Amino acid sequence: MSVDAATVRRIAHLARIAVSEDEVPHLQGELNAMLAFVEQLSEVNVDGVEPMTSVTPMQMKKRQDVVNDGEIADDIVANAPATEGHFFLVPKVVE
Repeated sequence: MSVDAATVRRIAHLARIAVSEDEVPHLQGELNAMLAFVEQLSEVNVDGVEPMTSVTPMQMKKRQDVVNDGEIADDIVANAPATEGHFFLVPKVVE
C-alpha cells in the first residue's frame, strides 16, 4: 500500500495539522515506511500464539461485577446545600 501526496494532505486536514507543501514529500515517505512495516508484520505466522497482556505471565486483576452504591453515599452528599435521603435537591427550572 502506498500513500500519495493528496492522501498526505487529506490526513493532515483530518488531523487538523498544518502541513506546508515542503513537508508533504517527507511525510509521504514516513507514512509509506509505517505502512510497509505494518504489511511486514502481517506476514508473521501467529497461529497457536496466545494473546498476551505482558511479556511475563500474569493474570488480569478482576473484580466482581456487582451493583452497589459505593458505600459512601453519605460522604458524597455531605457538602450539598440540600439533600433528601442520598439524593441532591435542586431548584425547579422548568415551569
